[in-house]
Amino acid sequence: MFRTRLLSGIVLVALALLLIITGGKVLLASTCAISLIGLMELYRVFDIHKKPVGILGYIFTVFYYLDLNFKFLPNLEILVIAFLILLLACFVLTFPKYHSRQIMAAFFGVFYVSIMLSFIYQTRMIPNGKYIVWLIFLCSWGCDTCAYCVGRLFGKHKMAPVLSPKKSVEGAIGGVAGAFLLTIIYSLIFRTQMQIGSREIIVLGIISAIGALISMIGDLAASAIKRNYDIKDYGRLIPGHGGILDRFDSVIITAPIIYFLAVYLV
Repeated sequence: MFRTRLLSGIVLVALALLLIITGGKVLLASTCAISLIGLMELYRVFDIHKKPVGILGYIFTVFYYLDLNFKFLPNLEILVIAFLILLLACFVLTFPKYHSRQIMAAFFGVFYVSIMLSFIYQTRMIPNGKYIVWLIFLCSWGCDTCAYCVGRLFGKHKMAPVLSPKKSVEGAIGGVAGAFLLTIIYSLIFRTQMQIGSREIIVLGIISAIGALISMIGDLAASAIKRNYDIKDYGRLIPGHGGILDRFDSVIITAPIIYFLAVYLV
């Protein structure tokens, strides 16, 4: 299992490098595809992945990503309101085919997965984005790795004993500190290319620390949904890791945090 997980992790990192370095429409299309797969995994939990309300979610996702590129809508709220009205129309016109929780899950899913993940692409497109975008992964996957190592060595106090018994307060502190240090090292290596000074490097480290702290909420939230519905993994797409949501659960919530903090602080 460890070998499979390691090999899958290496492939994931290689793909991330390829897609993010390439950027542009390639990254936009791949992020859209990842969002659609993740959305399907979440919809499968609520048994709407093959039903009309689920298909509406997929259509919304495609239109949303097209709008990120072509900007054909003056305001994103138009698309959001249209999506909600169509969902409610399906709900009332086919009643009682759907439970209200399924309609809410269909609406929640496009925000939780599609829109949140789109900030990987949006971060890549800001000034210095080809460097800043990596903070998303440093403070999610980096935090996860550091938290695991510190937790194994020093973990004594349970952080969420019912939801995730193996996670510890010490591990969480180690994860945040690790994300901060990794970002400082990363920023020092690329400071010339990024044209940043000591102040900006510290700010980037703090941004990653904040992102790392919040990434744990994303991780635990995804676990809570699985616990509620008694499933082990969201999918089996990535050997040793599970599905898209199992691997990107912390990235989902970290991506918009890094984007907005970077835009307003850097």
